[in-house]
Amino acid sequence: MKLRRFNIAGAGVVVVLHAAPAPAQSPPSPSGTSALDVKVLFATTCGFCHSDGGRAPGTGPQLADSKRSDEFIRDRIKNGKEGKMPAFGQMFSDADLDAIVKYIRELRSDNP
Repeated sequence: MKLRRFNIAGAGVVVVLHAAPAPAQSPPSPSGTSALDVKVLFATTCGFCHSDGGRAPGTGPQLADSKRSDEFIRDRIKNGKEGKMPAFGQMFSDADLDAIVKYIRELRSDNP
């Protein structure tokens, strides 16, 4: 397990646990991140603001069924939005960003 610590402006220190894949887990996607890894990554990082795994609005908007482009979502994750969302560009690799966008695209608000 990796332990990552980040200081997000005004929010103190956030601890993110990212579990390494076990042999019986989903095979890696083309980006190198398995489906289970993305769910863990999303739940431990994004799930604080995007409720129900991104399927419902919380502090942040609902992500399921988003009309935003992949590039917009990727840019928002990477660079954040002042006063609304922290930038995660230093935390996530390009493969992680691609896997998160793919995960968001597969979300359905009517199907958990």
